[in-house]
Amino acid sequence: MTVKGNEILNGGVEGEVRQDRFVGDQDLTRWNTRFGRILAGAVQRISRLLGPHAALIVTLIVGAMIAVSLSAVFAQVYESVVAADGVAGLDHPVLDTAKTVRSPVVDVLATAYTDIGGTVGMPALALTVMVVLALRRRSWTPVILIVTAGAGSLLMTIAGKQLIGRTRPPLVDAVPPYEYSASFPSGHSLNSVVIAGIVAYLIVLRLRSQRVRTLTVILAALFAATMGLSRVYLGHHWLTDVLAAWSLGAAWLAMVITAHRLYLTARTHRSHVASAAVP
Repeated sequence: MTVKGNEILNGGVEGEVRQDRFVGDQDLTRWNTRFGRILAGAVQRISRLLGPHAALIVTLIVGAMIAVSLSAVFAQVYESVVAADGVAGLDHPVLDTAKTVRSPVVDVLATAYTDIGGTVGMPALALTVMVVLALRRRSWTPVILIVTAGAGSLLMTIAGKQLIGRTRPPLVDAVPPYEYSASFPSGHSLNSVVIAGIVAYLIVLRLRSQRVRTLTVILAALFAATMGLSRVYLGHHWLTDVLAAWSLGAAWLAMVITAHRLYLTARTHRSHVASAAVP
């Protein structure tokens, strides 16, 4: 088969059904729990009524509502823990340690690195990857997933900051330029988990080497981890702000991936029905 022929088979709906369904030996459209099968059946019904992409969007909107609610619940639990000086007892010792290892060169490098996860750097990075993936796959799926993942992450950040309103570390302990918004949760940390996670997931779907898949996941995890730690190093967030953001980001990322698996299940079902209908 020609290269052009391969590109046709690997793009669009055909490419999604053929290539995105399996990660190694794992079939992403196979649901081993009763709850999973119920979800898959519900999404298939929505898909028949509205179409697969519409079903994906509906599923993601429901997931986003759950994620924002989870952020509100998490905020209340977090506030109780902070009030009791539980996990928050780590904050001051960790910040004091970070201050002892600072240097002018590392401060500049850390600031430049953390800017990647900011309100300009992260959207630009996500947009670039989204366009490349959408064009290469000739599919709207990467656009829907990345835009929704980023929007949900932003909503969770805004909800958490408004509900808690926690003060950032003192400016005297921070590296300029200073930031003045609420400290909980760390938006850089939450967004890096979600965006790096969904991009890594989309890339892993098309990789056939287990070694390369593992390396891709490790790189995404390192990016999210170092982004969060850079916020603590610079004194822009408390450690518990970062820990909470990682937890919230991982929960939302899991929802987005689950929504995509449900979409793939609906796509595969439609493909099988269409094939059976052909005489």
